[in-house]
Amino acid sequence: QVQLVESGGGLVQPGESLRLSCAASGSRFSINVMGWYRQAPGKQRELVARITSTGTTNYAESVKGRFTISRDNAKNTVFLQMNSLKPEDTAVYYCNAVINVFGTYQYDDYWGQGTQVTVSS
Repeated sequence: QVQLVESGGGLVQPGESLRLSCAASGSRFSINVMGWYRQAPGKQRELVARITSTGTTNYAESVKGRFTISRDNAKNTVFLQMNSLKPEDTAVYYCNAVINVFGTYQYDDYWGQGTQVTVSS
């Protein structure tokens, strides 16, 4: 019913910036929480940042002060502005959203396909 499409990943040098975006599309729906997770080789998947429908944000300690999560005016797209990137930020980044499709009576988790972010000199 709903698909999440990510974009913005790529290869950058340490200290540079990158912006990820994730757009939800499909049936009529309501989004509760949107967030970004990441997983690097040999590491567990971790929550990077999330934002509620009212704009409340949470960040992993490792990215606080460098990354900023936001939502667009329609509240169906989430962004992750990543500044001062470090090699340890290298990972596959996944968009996640908790969504209710209109006409149903529950919220479900939806995931993007993942986008590779590589920080290397």
